[in-house]
Amino acid sequence: MKRSGVILLVEDNADDVLLTRLAFERNRFAGEIVTASDGLEALDYLFATGPYAGRDGTMMPEVVLLDLNLPKVDGLDVLRRIRSDPGTRRLPVVVLTSSNEQRDIVQSYELGANSFVRKPVDFGEFVAAARQLGLYWLTLNQPPTEM
Repeated sequence: MKRSGVILLVEDNADDVLLTRLAFERNRFAGEIVTASDGLEALDYLFATGPYAGRDGTMMPEVVLLDLNLPKVDGLDVLRRIRSDPGTRRLPVVVLTSSNEQRDIVQSYELGANSFVRKPVDFGEFVAAARQLGLYWLTLNQPPTEM
């Protein structure tokens, strides 16, 4: 798995996509944010299928920011598929959702999420959370190298 400098944001709410992009811009994190508006599009991107069939499937995002409540394929099923494939099983996945349900938290971790973050409603808090996410996952985190 090669690193791409890309964040895959899997989010169906256009306002949350804009908010996330603004928060990362405000925190000056370089890199490209690729957005998938549903779970199927996220899987197509990751596995270079469907509309992404021409994409180099060995180039993985630095991190996947995954909402749970998605159309077509829900977030937990996306996570399940990511963890079941040898090419993506080590890919960092942060569940970034408005859900605060204990069952969602437990299931996310049981399926292999690296982190579970509840989206702050306040823009200032969201910017601060995005700063911390970006700092950790894009700067401090040391992913495994290919073996």
